[in-house]
Amino acid sequence: MNTERRQVVVIGAGPAGAIAAGLLARRGRDVLVLERQRFPRFSIGESLLVHCLDFVAEAGMIDAVEAGGFQLKDGAAFARSDQYGAFDFSDRLTPGRATTFQVERARFDKVLADEAGRLGAEMRYEQEITAVESGAGRLRLTSKSAAGEVREIEADFALDASGFGRTLSRLLDLEQPSDFPGRHALFTHVGDPNPAPGYDRQKVLVTIHPVHHDVWYWLIPLGNGRCSIGTAARREFIARYPGTPAEKLKALLAEDPVLSRHLRDAVWDTQVRELAGYAASVRAMHGPGFALLGNAAEFLDPVFSSGVTIAMRGASEAAHALDRQLAGESVDWTRDFEQPLRKGIACFRAYVEAWYDGRFQHIAFAPYQQPDIRRMVCAILAGYAWDESNPFVADPVRRLDLLSELCRRQSA
Repeated sequence: MNTERRQVVVIGAGPAGAIAAGLLARRGRDVLVLERQRFPRFSIGESLLVHCLDFVAEAGMIDAVEAGGFQLKDGAAFARSDQYGAFDFSDRLTPGRATTFQVERARFDKVLADEAGRLGAEMRYEQEITAVESGAGRLRLTSKSAAGEVREIEADFALDASGFGRTLSRLLDLEQPSDFPGRHALFTHVGDPNPAPGYDRQKVLVTIHPVHHDVWYWLIPLGNGRCSIGTAARREFIARYPGTPAEKLKALLAEDPVLSRHLRDAVWDTQVRELAGYAASVRAMHGPGFALLGNAAEFLDPVFSSGVTIAMRGASEAAHALDRQLAGESVDWTRDFEQPLRKGIACFRAYVEAWYDGRFQHIAFAPYQQPDIRRMVCAILAGYAWDESNPFVADPVRRLDLLSELCRRQSA
């Protein structure tokens, strides 16, 4: 079998893979993208944070995305029984765009992947990586097509953007258990032709279960009268509900009166999917000849829609580091890639933990907050978890503790 030799192989054509491939191709690098599925394909993670568009623009793909007709998103809203709190992304500390998009990922991901191809990356679909060998700073990958064709590819470097497939972390035995509790998600897309008054299509709505405050739902309005809906809870809680995934999701939605009104005429025309134990971690985010991006390395929780932002941020930082390395510079991947990326992940992690233990819920529903503080929090909800000029990024745990206690006393 002949061995194909390439400069860069990107595993996965989702947002992280497409951004990394586009950035490297624009710099004249030889880039091959291997994607296991055929696009378009269903995926969740539809509520983009504003910071995502910074990387879309950097990769030269923003015009195509803006022409895609996706649902405009201007903020995030939180609801619990009769309580409601909303954050407007235009009123935040970190400067930048005021709005982003809520997207059907099947179409959005194809737009990005097509743009990566336009920029010069070679795109191959229905290609599964079945084996990998690491040595002497290069990787030898074995790929198998849907038609059964097997190829060996030798790469100077590989970027794993395979998402929950976690290709290299699995094949190179890099996975380690996440210390996040095991949670379970049920989700689908539905038609939403007749929502109740107050339904804001320009915001993601995160609703807390009226009784169990660590159980929550998302409602993400999409274009063309459709939305993404789902719920996340501990696995043992979901297991209480009998029936199919669709029956479980409908039963859980029926327990919240506001969501029930919004979805009273919902058209259930898409399979309900489930994802169990979705939190993931690895021992290292890079090694000889490779780096891991997005969910292929670390996934926290969907509550603040941080997954695509972390993936795109990692794609940008990895592409810059790799371009320097291919130009002959010495790159310290721990210092130049992993450590900076983990700073933002740690910030998002603090907010996820504060969500589930109730501290952030005090903040979301506080009757009054100082405008400057609210702008700092909003910046993180918009994705700017790496802006260390923001005190709520530089010292997230202590700041969240103090603000939550202040809001709790105010609401008492």
